[in-house]
Amino acid sequence: MKLGLNLGYWGAGNDADNLILAKDADDLGYSVVWAAEAYGSDAATVLAWIGAQTSSIDIGSAVFQIPGRTPANTAMTAATLDTLSGGRFRLGLGVSGPQVSEGWHGVRFDRPLTRTREYVDIVRMALARERVRYDGEFFTLPLPDGPGKALTLTVHPVRERIPIYLAAIGPKNLELAGEIADGWLAIFFSPEHAQELMTPLVAGRSRAGLGMDGFDVVPTVPVVLGDDPERCADPVRFYSALYIGGMGSRDRNFYHQLACRMGYEEAADQIQDHYLGKEYDQAMAAVPFEFMDRTALLGPPERVKERLHAYADAGVTTLTLGLYAGDLEERRRTLRTMIELLQQAGLA
Repeated sequence: MKLGLNLGYWGAGNDADNLILAKDADDLGYSVVWAAEAYGSDAATVLAWIGAQTSSIDIGSAVFQIPGRTPANTAMTAATLDTLSGGRFRLGLGVSGPQVSEGWHGVRFDRPLTRTREYVDIVRMALARERVRYDGEFFTLPLPDGPGKALTLTVHPVRERIPIYLAAIGPKNLELAGEIADGWLAIFFSPEHAQELMTPLVAGRSRAGLGMDGFDVVPTVPVVLGDDPERCADPVRFYSALYIGGMGSRDRNFYHQLACRMGYEEAADQIQDHYLGKEYDQAMAAVPFEFMDRTALLGPPERVKERLHAYADAGVTTLTLGLYAGDLEERRRTLRTMIELLQQAGLA
């Protein structure tokens, strides 16, 4: 099992710290550093900045928003980042949610699975430097009855195949990720519930005539080290409440639905009620410790080391860390400690 680092969103006053953490991860031998985007910073610019100041760590989008770019533009960006970084780019994609897709990008959030399949088809075609022609439900290239012509990407990526990851939560989307992607970007991954998540992935791989060998399972897992696991959970409460309660509408929040499938329906409803009512403290208080303990690494190093085995046994291949607590020096120590714990656990 390898380790990654998720820097999250840029522009929250943490820019200089995040660059230091990315450089530390590079020096420590972490496998990949990821950057996110929603409706603030874009991930591509951040990754170019990090890639220019690191030497061996992969740089990955977690995620590029599918409604935010045409598939051809995503292929151009991926090829450019891969070339500039010397073959270190990983392309993570996600459909975002209806509020951002329709409210920010002006793209209808309909039939996301079909849109994703077509999008990945075109990206792969472009990155393979094939002449791009496509006749789909959402994408038609070139447009008919006009001056457009089928074109070929002029940039030569370093690698013949840039790995594509899908951020997926629901069973059908998980099956699609297994079928068409090289890896899965997971959130709120619990080893105790891994079987129900891995089953559709395996089904998708089987549909494509593939096994799980070489498929990268990549959950982002918050890490807070300290003597008391329950106190360590406190910095994770806002993150959990934000996603379960506020990432989407009352009727369409994929993270809320995931928490319900994990058996936390009553708590998820309470979190959502409080969050949508702008009662943020109550929303955070409503997040069960058990939920956070199953989806984060909390407590003394020995406890965390033992927990690493559960993730490895559940099929995780790249454990991506989210550092949600402490000043810069504490987070730098956490990066170093996690490498040591992985080695001590015999999982490196």
